[in-house]
Amino acid sequence: MTANYSILRARSLSLLLLLFLLLPSCSQPDSEVYPSSRPLTRWWWFASEIQKADVEDQLNWLKNNGFGGVEVAWVYPLNRMQGDTVNYTPRQKWLSPEWTEVVTHAKRYADSIGLTMDFTFGSLWPFGDLEVTPEESSKQFGDTAFRQWIRGLWDYPAKGLVIDHLNRQAFERYATRMNRALEPAMRTGQPSGLFVDSWEVQTRNIWTNGFDSLFLERFGYDITPWMEAGILTDTCAGARYDYMKLVSELVINNFFIPFSENARANGGFSRAQCMGSPTDILKAYSMIDVPESEAMLYEPYYTRIVASAAALSGKKIITAETFTCLYGWPRTHHRQEKASDLKIVADALFAHGLNQIVWHGTPYNPVGSDSISFYATVHAGPGGSLTAEIPHLNSYLTSTSEQLRRGQVYSDVAIYLPIEDAWIDGEMPKEKQLPWAWGEYELRYLDIPEELRGYQPLWINNQFLANGKLVDTNRGLKFEVGDCSFSILYIDSKFLDISTLKTITQLAESGFPVFIKQTPQEAGLVTHPEFIELTQRLMALSPDEWPTADLAPPLLEGNNLPYFWARQDGSKYLLFFAHPVAREFRYPVKYGQSETTGTLSRNIKINLPNRSIEYELIFQPGESLLIEVSRNGKVRRIGA
Repeated sequence: MTANYSILRARSLSLLLLLFLLLPSCSQPDSEVYPSSRPLTRWWWFASEIQKADVEDQLNWLKNNGFGGVEVAWVYPLNRMQGDTVNYTPRQKWLSPEWTEVVTHAKRYADSIGLTMDFTFGSLWPFGDLEVTPEESSKQFGDTAFRQWIRGLWDYPAKGLVIDHLNRQAFERYATRMNRALEPAMRTGQPSGLFVDSWEVQTRNIWTNGFDSLFLERFGYDITPWMEAGILTDTCAGARYDYMKLVSELVINNFFIPFSENARANGGFSRAQCMGSPTDILKAYSMIDVPESEAMLYEPYYTRIVASAAALSGKKIITAETFTCLYGWPRTHHRQEKASDLKIVADALFAHGLNQIVWHGTPYNPVGSDSISFYATVHAGPGGSLTAEIPHLNSYLTSTSEQLRRGQVYSDVAIYLPIEDAWIDGEMPKEKQLPWAWGEYELRYLDIPEELRGYQPLWINNQFLANGKLVDTNRGLKFEVGDCSFSILYIDSKFLDISTLKTITQLAESGFPVFIKQTPQEAGLVTHPEFIELTQRLMALSPDEWPTADLAPPLLEGNNLPYFWARQDGSKYLLFFAHPVAREFRYPVKYGQSETTGTLSRNIKINLPNRSIEYELIFQPGESLLIEVSRNGKVRRIGA
């Protein structure tokens, strides 16, 4: 197999789509997106006859226990958990006028008592229903019989096909059905978010009609022989990068962008978990009004990717589906959860940029009952082990979230997200794979280098590097994009795309400091002669060692720094420190892992523009710290 090197003439439509991707997305005003920082909870409505009295009763309980809103998620009837496909559970028919009426009543009542209400944009996940045709459904290369079914729909025991997420028309036809039924609720009261959960579409050999023609036009060679040879094999690394590049563009253009546009057109906003999607993840998240992370099925440090996308694109709220499968899949210690463990998970997320908790979560229950549970969750209801502690925990989560909305995210270092490496690497090592995760493209285990931690680096990609601006300040040349102002770009990638290399070289030759840790190779099968010459020019401008001589010291210095997050609010710095045990939290959490004894301390140095301050962090068991530091060096502890 050989590649044809040629100058490609892209169609005008393709160029317009690519240009659109580089533009910042429109979004709802921040004042209309979760004006309260009180936690939300996912609220599972099992397929049944939903009663208005039950809806009001549960919303009252949530309000009285410190929740600020709900995300309604429509799922299967309870008999599905017993594999019962014979007995039909009575229910409002999916998207029927009766269904719309009770949903609208719920939204109206929530609004009347000061709760927000978001909606999952479908039944279960990923998106699909009984009306999706095989032509509009998800596809795999080489397998025309492939079908991905959703078997836990509201319509159970009927099953529906997953839509083709690379096909914009498939999404729009699906959205038309959802919009028609949800419109009365969406137009009631304050704006609602439309939500999409983490990517659960089959990604191995993902395909769509016409992909081969689009690929040939874009890259100048036929992808089919490479797919037939096994796109995930070692010999296909270059073609695999090109394949993933086009998949990413199609998913963003044809799913995430229209999803956000549709939410706004319906008077609401988009909230999404883009993790797991086969995309340039920062670009995907930048198209969403409220980017959302998840823990613990993703490690807390993954949230830095989500928070980076938000800061780069000017989004103020970062949510997380929190406490999922805390102790393991799917229901270990269910209804026996420890509030202290939940707090450490939340603190680990706060220390990576989160500022709005979404509990996972609350099952629908009739008045006077709390016997119904949802698997793969912690139980937020009156009948669980957490009941007595929920109000206090929610009060803490609210106050911390509120503080972490102040001002702007701080960072002095932009670190390049190694998306090329991930796409070229293909499969994760077997020991890192999970039943629901196999590909390096997820960046599931990507964490920042320890040598950068004190700078609170934010991840960046070519989209934002190409659209930021250089500003000459009294503290040197700065690169500004979104809410961020960086003093240096740090790169440690084995591979770079030619377009990215051009962007970075131009920045370096304009005088902006760029540190590149290793000489990169070109990503993709089609190579460009100028890549080597550009690399040489870039390497010549890069310092030999980190930290560079002309870089200011990091904001924080200290041995074994706890997880932390920093924001600037005018002339003040706000620093949140998770308890040091948070660095040990990995999926699954050990039951009671938060229950440390004794006091822990960390000596740190806080480096302000004109002075440095020595400070001792003293942590009581399970305690986080939130401090405010003024420019004149005054340190004040706030919150608890």
